[in-house]
Amino acid sequence: MPDNVIQLIGKEWMLVTAGDESSFNTMTASWGGMGYIWERPSTFIFIRDTRYTYQFLQLHESFTLSFFNEKYRNALRICGTMSGRNTDKVKEAGLTPLETPSGLMSFEEARMIIECKKMFIQELDYANLAEPYKSKIMEEAYKNEPSKHQMFISEIVNIWIKK
Repeated sequence: MPDNVIQLIGKEWMLVTAGDESSFNTMTASWGGMGYIWERPSTFIFIRDTRYTYQFLQLHESFTLSFFNEKYRNALRICGTMSGRNTDKVKEAGLTPLETPSGLMSFEEARMIIECKKMFIQELDYANLAEPYKSKIMEEAYKNEPSKHQMFISEIVNIWIKK
């Protein structure tokens, strides 16, 4: 993979998409990473259980992570601020749904698509945050409200790069 993963996810963002051609949802994310676990190339992402996309992640064994050029930054903003529960945010963002050869959903405009198969899901327990991060993270990221993120560790099964 030709990219700096920290820059790619944390600064350029990604779309997490789950479901199939008949029904899917996507959301912008900037929490996650890639590495190697259980002898498999892997991704890890964190999704709040209140997000509409979370329901699709629970129902399907696989999903995609899609990465875009900077000219799609506004599309990623739309997908990160609108809910697919009551809006066709894909249409609003001007993106074109694309079914991968594996039957997963992504977008024609993506420059890179990573297909992921779930291996492990766990709720983050914020009681385990270490100081001095605990207070700061709870205040900055959650505004001291209880909110649950699920961690999804997934095997990378395909990477598609647009030429």
